[in-house]
Amino acid sequence: MQVRPEQLRQQLDKQLLPVYVVSGDETLLIQECCDLIRARARKDGCSERRIIEGSGNKFDWNELLQSASEMSLFAERKLIELRLPSGKPGAEGSKALCEYLELSAGEDVLLFVAGKIDKQSHNSKWYKALDKAGATIQVWPVKASELPRWMQQRLQSAGLSIEPDALQLLCDRVEGNLLAAVQEVEKLKLLANDASVTVDTVTASVSDNARYNVFGLADNALKGDAGASLRILQGLRGEGTEATMALWALSREIRTLFEVQLECAAGASAQQALAARRVWNTRMPLMQSALARHTGESLAALIEQAALVDGSIKGYADGNPWDRLERLVASLCGVKGL
Repeated sequence: MQVRPEQLRQQLDKQLLPVYVVSGDETLLIQECCDLIRARARKDGCSERRIIEGSGNKFDWNELLQSASEMSLFAERKLIELRLPSGKPGAEGSKALCEYLELSAGEDVLLFVAGKIDKQSHNSKWYKALDKAGATIQVWPVKASELPRWMQQRLQSAGLSIEPDALQLLCDRVEGNLLAAVQEVEKLKLLANDASVTVDTVTASVSDNARYNVFGLADNALKGDAGASLRILQGLRGEGTEATMALWALSREIRTLFEVQLECAAGASAQQALAARRVWNTRMPLMQSALARHTGESLAALIEQAALVDGSIKGYADGNPWDRLERLVASLCGVKGL
């Protein structure tokens, strides 16, 4: 069954289903949905969590089938987390997903986390089978026109009210970046008097920004300023920022650049491709600067580098995440040989 992201908490309060498919390209909202599912799975006795990375040429779909058929030593329930960034399992994966449903006794929980799944796949046998067995949650990006309402809901959930002018100022500040929006809400909880957010409160929050932040990191890297980017990265590390946050900010921009470059190679203009991805006008020069430095091949290499950073953070790839992040930042800036 289809469940909207805002309905997920209520659905989980009723029951934990054996299958959840969370898909889309808005990282923050996907993460929040997955966190809700993980928390409910732990509460319901899924003490073991198995992560299966469904990307790369060496991926073996038998891992999923083995997870379904094997019993835990102590007969404990498992949360099987299958990650498929492409959102396309292919013929082998489609067969494996359907076989998993036949093998699974319904005790374990499958959390299938995917990138954007296209409309054609929604009519596929594997997608319909997963939808029938559990819940499918499609996460859509928040449009610029929807951001004020989304932001107001976030503030209300945090116990805050906000003046209309202050709300508009806040939306202009975050420019559609939901992670930035969440961070601003957390700061406003500390700054607001009597749980009321005014224009002065927002202004104080904006001026109180930390010297080093992940958005400044991404902007300077897009600009090609390696010195500033690496200084910010070191500052983030020194402030105790999680490497995941820095990687999120960089990966989001790299994926967008890669998609835009593909469309440009097919004949579209960079401005058209960027606008189609809801890139704000104020950020287009930064993206165009990065596009001028990179080719499709170099951007594909950046995606691979980002995957290695992610692997080192999660412990299945060697190397220090911050060292790998330095190399990723330098490569995005156009510096070679670091």
